[in-house]
Amino acid sequence: MGTETVRGKQVVILFDGQRCIHSRHCVLGHPDVFVPNVEGEWIHPDAVSAEEVAWIARSCPSGAIQYERLDGGAEEPAPVVNTVRLREHGPLAFNAPLRIAGKDEGFRATLCRCGLSKNKPFCDNSHLEGGFHATGEPAPKKSEPLQARDGVLAVEPQKNGPLKVTGNLEVVSGTGHTLDRVTETWFCRCGHSKNKPYCDGSHRKVGFEADGA
Repeated sequence: MGTETVRGKQVVILFDGQRCIHSRHCVLGHPDVFVPNVEGEWIHPDAVSAEEVAWIARSCPSGAIQYERLDGGAEEPAPVVNTVRLREHGPLAFNAPLRIAGKDEGFRATLCRCGLSKNKPFCDNSHLEGGFHATGEPAPKKSEPLQARDGVLAVEPQKNGPLKVTGNLEVVSGTGHTLDRVTETWFCRCGHSKNKPYCDGSHRKVGFEADGA
């Protein structure tokens, strides 16, 4: 499945089905733009203004929805604060200028932490059928404010191991509380760490296999 590109009069919508985690912000927020459960054409960029399309795209946590302005309007800005949100029993939702496995991946991505995705390092919702359990509200760590809170965030999947993340990053709970502030960390992606969301070496014990960067 490739990226679906739909051109309107003022904006182009790009939809990558492989990255979609069905958070449903699009079909619930604007079912006139993203029309659910229909055959044929289902994306309608001209149903609302270009500004509204931009808002819809920016609310998509996985980055499955991107947009390009044709009306001279502003493109998506980089976030002022780099964050990763822990989705309850689900993926790591990043909002930052992302460089994943050496490739620029925009400002939004949901990365697998259950170990079951067939589209690693991205989430494909396998955690739902796999019965993955991981709280979105772990205990906060004591951390000092970062000297800078933005900038490029490098995510390097380690072969058969965790996600190495380098750059300014605030780890945020599902309800919006800052849990930790880091400039380098390793996030579990095998699903077995007893210190989620961080790696504790469990991938070696369970024989986790996944490509590296």
